[in-house]
Amino acid sequence: MKRPYLIGIGGGTASGKSTFSAYLEKQLQTYRIMVFHMDSYFKSKEIRPKAKAPVSGKIYLDDNCPETIHHEQLRRDLEAARDGQYDFILVEGLFALWYDWLYEMLDLKLFIDCQADERIVRRLRRNMAERGLSFDEISEVYLDMVRYRHEQFIEPTKWRADFILNGSSPSFLANNILVDFLNHQAIAPTGYGSEGINR
Repeated sequence: MKRPYLIGIGGGTASGKSTFSAYLEKQLQTYRIMVFHMDSYFKSKEIRPKAKAPVSGKIYLDDNCPETIHHEQLRRDLEAARDGQYDFILVEGLFALWYDWLYEMLDLKLFIDCQADERIVRRLRRNMAERGLSFDEISEVYLDMVRYRHEQFIEPTKWRADFILNGSSPSFLANNILVDFLNHQAIAPTGYGSEGINR
């Protein structure tokens, strides 16, 4: 049985990871597909790590470091899904390209890039509308913690990606090329994955 083709979608907060994941899911809807959202694997507040802001010294729940995710549970779930009848498995989240064990499983690594000023505007809109947070609450944690964690944990993973995609103004051409490539992987006898991409 041909194994599923695994795709990792990383990027900063509000860069467009979930949006692109939904786009791929729609474009590949004729195939059997499973999507893992890392946000579903956040640890509970009681056991989530805390961190001190580097400038203000304020203590925050640290939602932007790798240890905030139940990554061992994610690993177990992914390994179980690999034995299922799926053609594609998508994993999207801040740390999709961070964990070495996950990186080695992925056939295709994507990074959604978007400038910081646009990401903070998106984060403000989203968290105010969907989570009921105030402008001050969102901006404080972003300026105090999130931007530093991005530079520490997220930005370095950009250079682990096979492709860096424009999250600010998505390219219709690039997206079509990527979908065509994935359609080819679905019908190929064996997926050649990232080792077949000329880096």
